[in-house]
Amino acid sequence: MKAIVCEQLGPPSSLKYKEVEDLTPKEDEVVIAVKACAINFPDTLIIQGKYQLRPELPFSPGSDIAGVILKTGAEVKDFKEGDEVFGVVPYGGMAEQVCCKTKNIFPKPAGMPYKIAASFLYAYGTSLHALKDRAVLKEGETIAIMGAAGGVGLAAVDIAKKLNARVIACASTTDKLQLCQQYGADEIINYTTEDLKARIKELTNGRGANVIYDPVGSSYTEPALRAMAWKGRYLVVGFAAGEIPKIPLNLPLLKGCAITGVFWGRFTKEEPDKNLKNSLQILDWYKEGKIKPFIDKTFPLSEAAYALELMMNRKVKGKVVIEI
Repeated sequence: MKAIVCEQLGPPSSLKYKEVEDLTPKEDEVVIAVKACAINFPDTLIIQGKYQLRPELPFSPGSDIAGVILKTGAEVKDFKEGDEVFGVVPYGGMAEQVCCKTKNIFPKPAGMPYKIAASFLYAYGTSLHALKDRAVLKEGETIAIMGAAGGVGLAAVDIAKKLNARVIACASTTDKLQLCQQYGADEIINYTTEDLKARIKELTNGRGANVIYDPVGSSYTEPALRAMAWKGRYLVVGFAAGEIPKIPLNLPLLKGCAITGVFWGRFTKEEPDKNLKNSLQILDWYKEGKIKPFIDKTFPLSEAAYALELMMNRKVKGKVVIEI
């Protein structure tokens, strides 16, 4: 089979597109013929050795997958060869085949395109966990979403509107902000041309945002934190801008606010029952036509390195998908 292979840690340009051996499942695993693999920002980190998970070399990146079960292990009862499925694996998705345990996958709804199925669980799972479990976002509260046109950011806009919150979408370009408005954002801020703190304060009549959703980090974190409401919740989701910010601890003291970490990957392992409930909620919303991932670009497997470069340089909106 063909695969994108990380043989040495480094930028996307160091990845190899090559032939590797077909996979064989263990007794409690299945092998999936991958039809689509969505790219997420951690994929750009894992190949550089900058992510919490550090697979043994060589490995293939990619976690959000959809495809058809090719082989099943002897102990697998819930799935069979030929079943269409989607799910999340730790890595290995940017290949014609991936091996995983059945707890990591769901049956794909009939008629759902593979590229849509591959774009669900990571972004929407992260954002629902953040807003529902960590922030406990309430109806009528105001949430400011940083990087709002990215994969997890746009999912957060989508979900926050389903929870009847007021959404302030913050992004770096006009076209990204227009996309956020299409997904229901009530207000927009271009934080490359506007004063982020002042605009959040202005849009909330001086009260500040109840919740800040931040997958960006860097120099945007402190002004956003300064624009929080009393007893607000600051969600630390990631650092797409590259820099992990240092936060003056007098700010949460003065605002009585909480700084809350969001690590969806660990949540899925520590609280699998809650994660399953969240995943089923996301799937129900899709079936009801209430949410839909935005696919910005698709690429063949041979161009996955270029797609990762676009993601790393924040030149995409919504999701980028590798179709196989």
